Amino acid sequence: MDQVVATPIEQIPQVSPPSETTAILSMIERAARDPAVDIEKMRQLLEFRKEIKAEESERAFNTAMAAAQTEMRPVSRDASNPQTRSKYASHYALDQAIRPIYTKHGFSLSFDFGEGAPDNCVRVLCFVSCAGHTRTYHIDMPADGKGAKGGDVMTKTHATGSAVSYGRRYLLTMVFNIAIGDDDGNGAARTVAPQFISDKQAADLEQLIIDTGGDVSKFLAFARVEALGDIHASRYDAAVSAIKRAQTQRNAQRPANV
Repeated sequence: MDQVVATPIEQIPQVSPPSETTAILSMIERAARDPAVDIEKMRQLLEFRKEIKAEESERAFNTAMAAAQTEMRPVSRDASNPQTRSKYASHYALDQAIRPIYTKHGFSLSFDFGEGAPDNCVRVLCFVSCAGHTRTYHIDMPADGKGAKGGDVMTKTHATGSAVSYGRRYLLTMVFNIAIGDDDGNGAARTVAPQFISDKQAADLEQLIIDTGGDVSKFLAFARVEALGDIHASRYDAAVSAIKRAQTQRNAQRPANV
């Protein structure tokens, strides 16, 4: 009698389950061969399914947008406009700052021209896609070649290219709600540094803890800081109240003298 050798499970070919699209096409094929199937009702069901999928995709789009914006920070002004004597954030700076974030969350962007712009303007479109949902944004940019004082400073070709460049830059900030800040010398927008308690306040807290019979290390663990100087200035009064509260609780737990 021949010996039957079992095939190890890891060597058994894995059959992928059919995709949803394949399953739907198979269902349509079967329905097409069945004269009893109500084709109109099937069409309505497929339309209903399409609407549900579109709603799901839009919800996923909005969720990804919120997550991406949470990670985005202000972008510094890295370029100068000699005509207006002002600084602005270039398209390159914006792209460098936000492309890694929005692509990580599944977004893709593409730009195009659109119809309906006012005279001497270019309508710039931005198609933002994620999770099967696409949202279109647009902005109309002047392309008349006029400078800040109204004089002719560009050819029509140059003016159109400039309008498109400005339009793409403005759309990027609008789509992801990007704030533009001043350069702090390190290639990033200034942010407000958190304010901590002063050295004197830290010393006062330490003395208060000792005077009330507390333990500095335990208080640091309670406040979730490594040092008293790491406490935010806005939390100073709360820290004093917490120390006094701890003293009251310790006193209440002590046995009364007989």
